[in-house]
Amino acid sequence: MAGPTTTAQRGARGPRGASSARSPRPGPGSGRTRLPSPRTLLVIITALALVAGGVWVLYGSKWLRVRDVTVSGTRVLTPDQVRTAAAVPLGSALASVDTEAIEQRLRGKLPRIHSVDVSRSWPDGIALEVTERTPVLLLESGVKFVEVDAEGVRFATVERAPKGVPLLRMTVDQSPSLRRFDAERLTREAVGVAGDLPERVARQVRIVGVRSYDSITLELTGGRTVVWGSGEDGEAKARALLALMKAAPKAGHFDVSAPTAPAAARS
Repeated sequence: MAGPTTTAQRGARGPRGASSARSPRPGPGSGRTRLPSPRTLLVIITALALVAGGVWVLYGSKWLRVRDVTVSGTRVLTPDQVRTAAAVPLGSALASVDTEAIEQRLRGKLPRIHSVDVSRSWPDGIALEVTERTPVLLLESGVKFVEVDAEGVRFATVERAPKGVPLLRMTVDQSPSLRRFDAERLTREAVGVAGDLPERVARQVRIVGVRSYDSITLELTGGRTVVWGSGEDGEAKARALLALMKAAPKAGHFDVSAPTAPAAARS
C-alpha cells in the first residue's frame, strides 16, 4: 500500500501532479544554417552569369556600339547640320548614350528646332526625329528677315523672305500702350492675329501692322486693308471678315474691330 505523498515528490511532479520530464534534446545539426542543394546553387550561379553576361554585352562588347546616326523631319535644316549639333558619341555603348543631353544640345545650337525625339535604334544606331519651327511672320532686320513662329519666338535670320509669310511692321515707338505692353507682347498679339486668320485670307496678307495693343491692321494683296483692332475676339473677327469679303468682293477697306458691327468700303 503506497504511503502518503511527500512535499518533495509533489514538487517533482509539478503543478497538479504533472511529470517533470525534461524537453527532448535537439537533434544533430539543429540550429545550424542549412546549405542550399547543389541544384539550387547551380541555378543561382547560372542566373548571375546571365546577368553579368548581359551587362557585358550592353556596355563592354563591341557589338552594341553607336555606328550610325539617322535624321528625319528636316525641311530647312540639313541632316548634316543636325548630326553636327547633336554630337552623338560614335563608338560608345548604345545603352549608355545620354539622349536627353543630345536633345538639349540640338535645341540650344539650332533654335529652328521646335522639338526633337532622340531614340536608340538597336543594335547600333541613334535616330533623331526633328520638328522645325514654322514662320508665321517676318521682321525686317536691315536687308535680312527674322522669322517668328506661332509662339512668338524669333528663331532664325534669313536673307530671303519665305514665300507666303507676311511681314510684321511695328510702329509703336510713340504708342502709349508701350507702358503696359512691351514690343514682345505686341509681337505675340500680332502672331495671334495671324493665327486666327482663315486660310483663304491668310494667303492674301502681305503685312501685319501694329501701332498699339488695340490698333492692328492687315494689308492684303490688291491694295486692300483691314482694320482688325486688338487681338481679342479673333475668331469672331475672322468670321466677320469672310462675310464682308463675300458680300462686298470689290471693297478695298474692311473694318472688323467691332465684329458685331463690321463695315466695308470701296476705298
